[in-house]
Amino acid sequence: MKILTFDIEEWFHILDNVSTRSENEWRNYPSRIHGNMDRILSLLEKNQQRGTFFCLGWIAEKYPEVIRQIVDAGHDIGSHSTMHQLAYDQSRQEYKKDLERSIKVLEDITGQSVRYYRAPGFSITTENLWAFEELASHGIELDCSVFPGNHGHGGIPRYSHALPSIIEYQGISMKSLPINSVKLFGVNIIFSGGGYFRIAPLWLLDRWFRQSGYVMTYFHPRDFDAAQPVVPGLSMMRKFKSYVGLGGSLRKLETLLTRFDFCTVSEAEARTDWAGAPRVRLG
Repeated sequence: MKILTFDIEEWFHILDNVSTRSENEWRNYPSRIHGNMDRILSLLEKNQQRGTFFCLGWIAEKYPEVIRQIVDAGHDIGSHSTMHQLAYDQSRQEYKKDLERSIKVLEDITGQSVRYYRAPGFSITTENLWAFEELASHGIELDCSVFPGNHGHGGIPRYSHALPSIIEYQGISMKSLPINSVKLFGVNIIFSGGGYFRIAPLWLLDRWFRQSGYVMTYFHPRDFDAAQPVVPGLSMMRKFKSYVGLGGSLRKLETLLTRFDFCTVSEAEARTDWAGAPRVRLG
């Protein structure tokens, strides 16, 4: 099962960077969301492919037409928070307010219930598992935030199942479609989105996609924008990871769309035998 998802945010929504930390800094940058979304939606229409779009409430508030464009094209909508902050940097109350705001604006625009969620940077960790309680209490039925292992912005090492599973925490049960990875020289590599997708040659991506029975992709509009400016303040390593391979990434994705059968989160949910899925007890 290969699941196609996009995190809908601006090109400058880069985590852990002083010059892009909050809305105060975002005002310094021009918007590129419309052109980038046109590029993605045109590709999907050309290939008759549907996906799931985890959208920032901030994008929805500023550019509601972008959300309508996604829905009108027949794609799923989920929440990616409102203000694109790391979940573990927020208090529980801050997290709750941000979540409520994102769900409300998306539901007001689409007229649909928001049932899916992904935290920025996969930032639900062992230190803020209460996030699952907040998600459940706000109508989220399926989460795509978990990285099963150590990860720069999150990770839950004791989450041992990189496949459809059920999270159990403080009396709640929640469906989970976590991120997947491969081991390369003893390091977990997330190849299904971001920098590693852009830097890996197509033949290697093809091999990893074929070897993995379950793949959760996570693309961003900026991943396909070769003309975007360089965000100031990034280290050399982060600059490399953020900008490498932008020129060829859209062609890679289109090739993979022709080689593999991709589905949306809602389709993956329907295909999964949740009664027989692994149950992960987190508390």
